[in-house]
Amino acid sequence: MLPALPWFLMADSTSPVSLPSEYRHPREVFVVQPSRPRYWLHALLLLLTFYTTLIVGARLDYNFHHNLPAFYEGEGGPDFFPYQWTLEPARLVSGIPFSFSLMLILLAHEMGHYLYCRHYRVWATMPFFIPCPTLFGTLGAFIRIRSPIRSRDALFDIGIAGPIAGFVVATAVLWISLALSHGHAPFPTEDSINLNYPLIFYILHAASGAGRLPLGQLALHPMAIAAWIGMFATALNLLPGGQLDGGHIVFSLAPGAHRAISRAAIVTLLVLAYFCWAGWIVWAIMLAISGMRHPVVPLWPGVGKKRWLVAVCGLLLLALTFAPAPVQHASLPEASKGLGQQFRQMIYDWRHHS
Repeated sequence: MLPALPWFLMADSTSPVSLPSEYRHPREVFVVQPSRPRYWLHALLLLLTFYTTLIVGARLDYNFHHNLPAFYEGEGGPDFFPYQWTLEPARLVSGIPFSFSLMLILLAHEMGHYLYCRHYRVWATMPFFIPCPTLFGTLGAFIRIRSPIRSRDALFDIGIAGPIAGFVVATAVLWISLALSHGHAPFPTEDSINLNYPLIFYILHAASGAGRLPLGQLALHPMAIAAWIGMFATALNLLPGGQLDGGHIVFSLAPGAHRAISRAAIVTLLVLAYFCWAGWIVWAIMLAISGMRHPVVPLWPGVGKKRWLVAVCGLLLLALTFAPAPVQHASLPEASKGLGQQFRQMIYDWRHHS
């Protein structure tokens, strides 16, 4: 697929932009041919991500069936990333529900972007998955857009398609997984990372058969943890600033407000980091680095009224998936206190053993 021509070469007679004669009647047009897709790299990253999420899924399944907190790291539980389970097929099979669910959610998100890029003849790569032996087994997925986006309508549609597609799949996964969850949730401990839930969890919990028990009394199936990660990723991408999907949506609707809204988002995240979850600092820094930038798209014409209505739906998705404190007891003062205690314990152990 050929990349789109620069927008000023596509302007029609109704455009308010006054163009030099050499732009109105170009004698030569140079088109850069896209490089060949590296399918082998996409496949390799996909397999590696399937492996890392499979290990995490097996660990979550072990904790689920032993009535331990999902991310329990204390005595009697599995390692943070039990890579030795690679040689135990029976354990790996138990991680398939989590791995498949999470990767399906991430794939839906990125394919939402990719298919709309194809629709608007914007050259984009297939999704790159990012394998990593972290708490979730992956750092997500992304596509790269390598040709100009020719209108604000296109930027809006490409930006919002991913969060909507990911949210739909994550909602289906959550609905199924709530039926697979059971009561008698394990008591949270200091050796576990305990999650808070966004609004969509409470809504679907009340609407499902699992509503007989409060959400806090349910031991969530590993697929529900995958849905939680999917909702968390949706909320992060919808943050209104920078090069995030939410930032693209803001710029397509109101280019002049992009910079101010990005700054407001950074300040909001810093406040939330202090009172709710220290991890918001990372996202505030990321927005500060790229918050003033935006894709190069023509400012004229603007978006239509229908897309403003879709933008309201995007704002609703953010409200449904955003949790101010996604992790319990992890505000900046609490996290600093915990790190201080760990540091003092390390010093004590070093002096005691030396």
